[in-house]
Amino acid sequence: MTRRVYLDYNATAPLRDEARVAMIAAMDVVGNPSSVHAEGRRARALLEKARAQVAAALGADGAEVIFTSGATEAAGLALAGRGVSCAAIEHDAVRAWGDDALGVDELSAVTVPHPDRATLQIANSETGIVQALPEGLAVSDLTQGFGKLPFAFNWLGVEMGFISAHKIGGPKGVGALVMRRGTDIAAQIRGGGQEMGRRAGTENLIAIAGFGAAAEAAAKDLADGVWNSVSEIRNILEQALDAGASKTILVGKGTDRLPNTLCLATPGWKGETQVMQMDLAGFAISAGSACSSGKLRASAVLGAMGFDAATASGAIRVSLGPQTQKEDVLRFADAWLREYRRFAARAA
Repeated sequence: MTRRVYLDYNATAPLRDEARVAMIAAMDVVGNPSSVHAEGRRARALLEKARAQVAAALGADGAEVIFTSGATEAAGLALAGRGVSCAAIEHDAVRAWGDDALGVDELSAVTVPHPDRATLQIANSETGIVQALPEGLAVSDLTQGFGKLPFAFNWLGVEMGFISAHKIGGPKGVGALVMRRGTDIAAQIRGGGQEMGRRAGTENLIAIAGFGAAAEAAAKDLADGVWNSVSEIRNILEQALDAGASKTILVGKGTDRLPNTLCLATPGWKGETQVMQMDLAGFAISAGSACSSGKLRASAVLGAMGFDAATASGAIRVSLGPQTQKEDVLRFADAWLREYRRFAARAA
């Protein structure tokens, strides 16, 4: 049987060995991090070790890191009641709190007239296009850039940012809000005084331990140039598809993008159809953000960039990871181009 190839890292990355080891070890830690006895102190030490690991990987030394159930909760914690403006290219977890008032051009560049009342992602999950964050920005979705792009929260000039563990090979169901010290936010989950009073509830210590280990490993990968190699493989795939698919638009080609992301839009060829065809061929890809897939709608991201509905509905995302090999993408190119030629023949 042909080996399946996973090309959906922007949806979730495979669990890292480092995270798995840390989580298994955390399972033997009995105490509650809020307890003052020896067992509780041991749990607290593990929690704070993970907090330090995440802060160091994010370049947020001296900032506050608040653990949450994921980036969606962290976004709500940062944005609730702030009345921020955002662009239609943002993840739905951000658009739920914003007003879509920020303008987007055909290259996905966003105009932010009042940064202190706005939120802007560092990179888009569907297109991979990287944004230039303005100084004084209130909030940024750092989820897709964390671990893939060389940046530090401390020099971004952002008041708050949020991230998710499973995008960097940590476990699902844990994320973090990072903010400058002294930033005022209102707790959305209330009860005990956990997470410095910002997020009540006993911390998910096992997942948090895995998050910390994954963050440390992801930072090492970035420093070691792992994502430069991923970018080279992505470019090989891009060139192969560009040469064989004249009806397809390579969204973001030539712009600053995540090193692993390729967005293809073929007018008239439904993205969902392509995902199913590639799944049957042994490849896991997506038709956009994993949180909005399956809703059978045109990409709001491409729509905001000015693409028509037929093109936006024909978009797919291929996202690579450190485990992706050149042979994997060449096999994918062969399979996708075979289906593309069938589509083009029917459309002729």
